[in-house]
Amino acid sequence: MRDITVFSGSAHPELAEEICAHLGTPLHPVQLNRFANDVIEVQLQANCRERDVFLIQPLVPPVQEHLVELLLMLDAARGASAARTTVVMPHYAYARSDKKDAPRISIGARLVADLMVAAGANRVLAMTLHSPQVHGFFSVPVDHLHALRELARHFRRYDLSDTVVVSPDLGNAKEAAHFARLLGTGVAMGAKQRFSDDRVVISSVIGEVTGKDVIILDDEIAKGSTVIELLDRLREQRVRSVRIACTHGLFAGGAIERLSELPEVEEIVCTNTVPPPPKSGDKLTVLSIAPALAEAMRRIHDGESVSALFSTS
Repeated sequence: MRDITVFSGSAHPELAEEICAHLGTPLHPVQLNRFANDVIEVQLQANCRERDVFLIQPLVPPVQEHLVELLLMLDAARGASAARTTVVMPHYAYARSDKKDAPRISIGARLVADLMVAAGANRVLAMTLHSPQVHGFFSVPVDHLHALRELARHFRRYDLSDTVVVSPDLGNAKEAAHFARLLGTGVAMGAKQRFSDDRVVISSVIGEVTGKDVIILDDEIAKGSTVIELLDRLREQRVRSVRIACTHGLFAGGAIERLSELPEVEEIVCTNTVPPPPKSGDKLTVLSIAPALAEAMRRIHDGESVSALFSTS
């Protein structure tokens, strides 16, 4: 395998630059042209022949634009005779479309996975997929990282002697339990029903949270409706304080402002898998996952174990 060659799409170039700084390798430019008929053309501005190529592109808004850009980058790398092309996808927006829970709907997570493989992806490096089954939608190897170590390292700075990690629903309970073990705290979870994209009902909280300091852990916060609903239940349980943690802080539609205005919320912590909101406020803390992604990329390139990154977690 020849030298590593890294490119970034336009979704999150700041993260790509930070990853390359940790790798000690240049971030090569990509030329993006848009024709009069709105068609996109992509040209990779560095030699790919027999190289180990990494394409960094989270699927963030505008998701469809960034997806097509990624597909064209994959096709360009394949046409340039890359030895292997790995998609580095810190956020897979379509991962939420992972099941057929209503008649006549598409399973977008599987379809988009097929599109990436058809376009030339030989491997995928992802961060905190929405559910475990999404991993299996890809017909190429997937290295699935999580940000729990980075989040735990941050929260260990506080007094956690009377703290409980709370998952908003049963689907995230396994991750919450793992996070609680890393912190040495208890764990609780909400009983959630989702009726639409922005309408959820949490009927109760399972576990002892009364008078506790609470850390709410979720994989992704978009509009914040789930967290706000959970906060209503926690308020009824008279919790002492609340901190919010997530991997993907999308914070759409003014979510960061709504959450920051709640007096019981002391801090909101996310990672930089997606670009942080322009108006973040004093309560938002953004942690970098660039070192973890860079180390995983190095291990993939050198043929070393990626799962060993979590052996001590």
